[in-house]
Amino acid sequence: MSDKLLGSLRRIVGEDGALDSEAMAQRASSYWDPTPLRARALVRPRTTEEVSAVLKLCCELGQPVVTHGGLTGCVEGAGASGEEVIISLERMNAIEEIEPIGRTATVQAGAVLQQVQEAVAEQNLLFPLDLGARGSCTIGGNVATNAGGINVIRHGMMRELVLGLEAVLADGTVVSSMNHMLKNNAGYDLKQLFIGSEGTLGVVTRAVLKLKEAPSSHISALVALETFDQVAQLLKFMEQRLGGHLNAYEVMWGNYFRAVTEPGFHRAPMDRDYPFYVVMEASGSGADGDEDWFMGILEAAVEQDLIVDAILPKSEAERDAIWGIREDFEAITNIHPTFLYDVSLPIRHMDAYTREVAELLEAQWPGCKCYVLGHIGDGNLHFFVQPGFEGDGLHALSDQAVYTPLKQYSGSVSAEHGIGTEKKKWLPSSRNPAELALMRQLKRSLDPNNLLNPGKVIDL
Repeated sequence: MSDKLLGSLRRIVGEDGALDSEAMAQRASSYWDPTPLRARALVRPRTTEEVSAVLKLCCELGQPVVTHGGLTGCVEGAGASGEEVIISLERMNAIEEIEPIGRTATVQAGAVLQQVQEAVAEQNLLFPLDLGARGSCTIGGNVATNAGGINVIRHGMMRELVLGLEAVLADGTVVSSMNHMLKNNAGYDLKQLFIGSEGTLGVVTRAVLKLKEAPSSHISALVALETFDQVAQLLKFMEQRLGGHLNAYEVMWGNYFRAVTEPGFHRAPMDRDYPFYVVMEASGSGADGDEDWFMGILEAAVEQDLIVDAILPKSEAERDAIWGIREDFEAITNIHPTFLYDVSLPIRHMDAYTREVAELLEAQWPGCKCYVLGHIGDGNLHFFVQPGFEGDGLHALSDQAVYTPLKQYSGSVSAEHGIGTEKKKWLPSSRNPAELALMRQLKRSLDPNNLLNPGKVIDL
C-alpha cells in the first residue's frame, strides 16, 4: 500500500487507527476463516465524522471499501481482497443511552450484541434479538444483515427492532435518522434502505433500538415428536394456548440430535431415537403458577397425541444444557467438508422439501450426511451437508441439491444470513427480474462508483 494513502488515513483516524499489512496479518479473515486478513489498510474510526472523512477520501480516490463488524457472517459478505480498504467499527462500541420510559437504546454500530443485552437487562429491559454469535456479532452487522435468531417468532427480525439509524453514504454524506418513536410516517422510512443491505448502500454507524420490558420468568421444555405433522400442529397448539407468550420454537431433526449428543459432546436428556425434537421457550410474569400453567399445556398436548416425551429443566444449568444441544453444533462442523445452509419456505412444504433434498444428496453421494434444524415458526431451516469426502466442485453440487427444489415451494435461498458472495449466483431464483432491476437502481443511486462492498449481493 502506498505510504501516501496510509498517511492520509492516519491523519483522519490517528496513527493507531489505520493498520498496515503487517498488523493485519495478525488478524483472521473471519470467524470461519483463520487465514490472515488481506487489504490495503484496515481503518478503525472512533466517530461518525471519522467514518465520513474516510469514505470521502476513498470516494475521491476511487478506492473500494469493505465494512467489518464481528465477522461472524456465514455468506462471505465481509470478504476483502488486497486491493480494498477495510473500515472496522470495532472502536465505535459505545452504548450511548438507555431510555427506560420510551424503552429505547442508542448504540454505536460496533457494540457487541451480548453487551447490549446485558446493559439493558440491568435496567429490567430486554433487547430481544438473540443468536448463537451473540458474544461476537455487532449491532451494525445485525442491522446490515437484518439478523434473525431464536426469538423472531415473537419479536421479529432486526428490521422490526430498529427505530432509528445513522449511516454514511459512499461519498461521505451522513444520513442521520435517529428516530425514537414507534410511529413516524413523515415520508420515506430511509433506515429500511440500509437494513439488510450488507454494507453495499452505506456504512451503518449508530442505531436506536426498540426494547421491551424484561419478562419475570422463562419456561423452557424439550419435547420429542414422531412426525413433522405433529411438529407443525404443536406449534399452532402452543401459540394458541400460550396466548402470545411463545418466544422460541426450535426444531431438530433426529439425526441432528443424535449427532450432537454422541459420547464426548452433549448429554442427551431423553431417548435419542425420536424422529423430531423441539426446544421451546415461553416468557411469563413470574407468578407462582407459571410452571404449572406451562406443564398443564404440555400435558394437554400429550393427550392430543402431539408429543411423545417431554422434560422441563429444573435449573438454569439444565436450561442452558438443553439450549446447548440446539446452539452448539461443533460435533457436526468439525468434520470436513461441511456445507452450511440457511433457507426459508412455508411450513406446510418443509417436510416434502427436506425429504427431497435428502434424496437428491443420497443419489449424488450415497451415504452422505444431511442434518437439519430450524426456527420453524418463522419458516427458517438450516442444513449441514457432509459429502463424506474431499474434492473439487462439491460445494456447487451441494448447492444445487439444496437450492434447486426451493423454487417449486416458493422458498428463499436466504432466511437470515444474507447473500454476500456465496449466494449471489442463486439470488435470481428467489427474486424476480423487476426486483433485481430495482436493487441495481438503488445501488447505482447511492453508490454510483460501486465502492461499497463491491461484488457482494448483486452486480451492477
